[in-house]
Amino acid sequence: MFHDPVTAFPVGREIPYGPITISKQEIIEFAEEFDPAFFHLDEKAAQNSMLMGLSASGYHTCSLTMRMICDSYLLQSTSQGSPEAEEVNWHLPVRPGDILHGKSTVVSARFSKSRPEILIVLFRHETMNQQNELVLSMLNTGFFKSPELKHDQ
Repeated sequence: MFHDPVTAFPVGREIPYGPITISKQEIIEFAEEFDPAFFHLDEKAAQNSMLMGLSASGYHTCSLTMRMICDSYLLQSTSQGSPEAEEVNWHLPVRPGDILHGKSTVVSARFSKSRPEILIVLFRHETMNQQNELVLSMLNTGFFKSPELKHDQ
């Protein structure tokens, strides 16, 4: 389905991902290892923070989004990696029990001038919670190998 990036990633295509549920235990375990801010670790102390309760690290939310993207389409594609995330925005806290889902939208696609077998795709990712509230938006570029050259060099 995603083996030919030219047909898989036309501009405007929306690819859904998810759902995935996040637990209190997962939030705390991720925070203990990677982002030990008190509002990711201590439910009671987090009540007095700006976040007003225990919440997942933004980087945990990014990781969950990446997991859903991989499961939805990336692992079935000719992905060659990503050179950058142009922007990452955390809009709302992700709480224990939240059910996340979202979509990737193809913003642009072009072939590389220096590596003509590589299609460069710009994606906008939007991750929402179970109330369809936006919790994360991200803009990033992905590289995809074309199985056959289908463009003028």
